Amino acid sequence: MRSRRLRGVLEVELLSLGQFMRRREFIGLVGGAAVTWPLAARAQQAATVRLVGVIATYPQDDQEMQGWMVTFRQALERLGWIEGKNIKFEYRPGTNAALLEQAAKELVTLHPDVILAPSSPATAFVLKQTSTIPVIFVNIVDPEGQGFVASVARPGRNATGLLSLEPSMASKWIDLLKEIVPTLTRVGVPFNPASAPFAESYLDVLRSAGPKFGVEIIPGSIADMAALEGFIAVQAREPNTAITPMPSAFATGHAAEFAAMTTRYRLPALYAVRSFAAAGGLMAYGPDYADNYRQAATFVDRILKGDKPSELPVQFPTKFNLVINLKTARSFGLTVPLTLQASADEIIE
Repeated sequence: MRSRRLRGVLEVELLSLGQFMRRREFIGLVGGAAVTWPLAARAQQAATVRLVGVIATYPQDDQEMQGWMVTFRQALERLGWIEGKNIKFEYRPGTNAALLEQAAKELVTLHPDVILAPSSPATAFVLKQTSTIPVIFVNIVDPEGQGFVASVARPGRNATGLLSLEPSMASKWIDLLKEIVPTLTRVGVPFNPASAPFAESYLDVLRSAGPKFGVEIIPGSIADMAALEGFIAVQAREPNTAITPMPSAFATGHAAEFAAMTTRYRLPALYAVRSFAAAGGLMAYGPDYADNYRQAATFVDRILKGDKPSELPVQFPTKFNLVINLKTARSFGLTVPLTLQASADEIIE
């Protein structure tokens, strides 16, 4: 009897010991998994490198454009996107229509997480290739009129981004020119239709503002730099004339050439980017383009974290810079009012 009870006790103890061992093994397995799974998840997350496609619409030696891109990448770094670690950039040149179309096709084929398009033509070519890959445009004009978005408040498509200028700013350029050239009666407006499909919006504003300043607006459609020089040469024959090139990738990409021509023909001129004034043009007034690229990084960050471009409102520029080339003004025999000099962000002596 005692033997049977002893065997029973031993069996219960052995059973308990077996359950304990199995339980300990289970806890060990779970504990191991608790360590292993996060490590695996972190390794997988670390291995995920997001791809950003960029169309370079300016020449490679364009220092101002290079500066904007540095600003863009640095802003992404501050948001936690480190090149070579969790983000990669694919650049494609797009300095003319053929290259733009090729760049758009190549980038879309790579299936990037987002594409940065720094001009209206670049945006148009990319949107022809994809209706699903998010597109962030930078420094463009009239995205509604060009069909890139349904509205600036609610884009509704796969594109959103930042504007460079509103057409209404065109009248500000006449106002600034008139301050330095009080006798101004004519303003030539050269533009390249291929890179400025929004031209009529600007011209409408300029034509409306012209009578207020006693100025006639002379538009000039140009296809290349030779045509530009022909247009400027004609304008230079008329007294009291100035030039204000219409903003576009073509004009910005050739800002130094624009400045050189207007200086050679002694024509007061104003454009939107600083490099124009730095190269000898009389004045530059426009948005802080570097700040726009900084804001573009915020758009990219939000897209990479799951936001939809269709729901991200288009942003307007908030910072503007006035640059005056005082050396050019003096060489033209022009006096820059002290009040205007005081309001400038930069004076080039």
